[in-house]
Amino acid sequence: MASTIVNMPLNVGTMKGLDCLSHGNHKPNTLTIRPMVSTCSSRRMFAVKASANDRHIKSVGKSIEESEADVVAGNAPEAPPVPPVPAAPAGTPVISPLDLSRRPRRNRRSPVFRSAFQETSLSPANFVYPLFIHEGEEDTPIGAMPGCYRLGWRHGLLEEVAKARDVGVNSIVLFPKVPDALKTPTGDEAYNDSGLVPRTIRLLKDKYPDLIIYTDVALDPYSSDGHDGIVREDGVIMNDETVHQLCKQAVSQARAGADVVSPSDMMDGRVGAIRSALDAEGFQHVSIMSYTAKYASSFYGPFREALDSNPRFGDKKTYQMNPANYREALIETRADESEGADILLVKPGLPYLDIIRLLRDNSSLPIAAYQVSGEYSMIKAGGALKMIDEEKVMLESLMCLRRAGADIILTYFALQAARSLCGEK
Repeated sequence: MASTIVNMPLNVGTMKGLDCLSHGNHKPNTLTIRPMVSTCSSRRMFAVKASANDRHIKSVGKSIEESEADVVAGNAPEAPPVPPVPAAPAGTPVISPLDLSRRPRRNRRSPVFRSAFQETSLSPANFVYPLFIHEGEEDTPIGAMPGCYRLGWRHGLLEEVAKARDVGVNSIVLFPKVPDALKTPTGDEAYNDSGLVPRTIRLLKDKYPDLIIYTDVALDPYSSDGHDGIVREDGVIMNDETVHQLCKQAVSQARAGADVVSPSDMMDGRVGAIRSALDAEGFQHVSIMSYTAKYASSFYGPFREALDSNPRFGDKKTYQMNPANYREALIETRADESEGADILLVKPGLPYLDIIRLLRDNSSLPIAAYQVSGEYSMIKAGGALKMIDEEKVMLESLMCLRRAGADIILTYFALQAARSLCGEK
């Protein structure tokens, strides 16, 4: 064992950390410290060497020298025989091997190889858990979303968050079911500091201070018209007036303790306006996750049932993006980046993997993907009908979102997937 030479003054008393404790019948290891005279007048050197009894060497059969001599003399010990080449099934053609210098299957031939070269990872830390809340005491199942509930904000929600935290999911996003009597054309309940969302945020932060709480910034849960913005009498969604309301909503949520506000409305200029409003109120630390590329998709149906937020008339195509458009997502990306967004989100997820990759390749900001209610419900339905293996398809779909470039995934599977990743059933 080689010596270690340490330069330090020789005036050494008791050296902390070198005391060895005796455990059972084992003798403690000892270190021999031998002073050495240095050529430097101001310093001396000492060598720390392992003593002969610092390791118990158990002799079995021949010594190392004898074993090496045998090998040199050509008397190597016998090893297990080379395993035979497995036989091919009867009828397999006998051919000359293909002249291939590259065979990618070599790196896929066993679970250990596949694990070693896996490019994308998936963990509970990647998930944001969307949770529906309401004013009731009981948890109400959502018919179109098996396994999902409108949770009572004081009890059921806390229990669900506790379950998620137990398996490593520590980020949630809240969606409120607002009483119809509180809905108005201008959605004023959205910025009521005593409203359902601010109350819930304060309760969660009191119970779980380190929980990351995302909020939804949009008027549709609070609008009597069911749209994300204020509707003019001719049916036009008013942009700038809506942004004014969204700023007040975001500030109210930040005041309650939200960590990330998430404008999902798709109004022009709302990210910059919200950033200015938050900063003016002293909430520079609150992040903005912008729904940068939110498409006017048919995959949202179950969600709207969950919140009873279907538009009273028309559709959302004048503010949400056309599913046929690809380059338009870059326009939204550049606008949100310049206005101060901290995270860029694509919604829906799996049908829009190309858009996730587009944003990933064109922005250094974190990218989020929302695996929406329609995606969730289709996998659930396929599993219930035994057409697919629900758990495997669930995990594959989430891995695909990560592979496309998503850093975080908003998914109703968050708890179920995290349990699966942790080895729970």
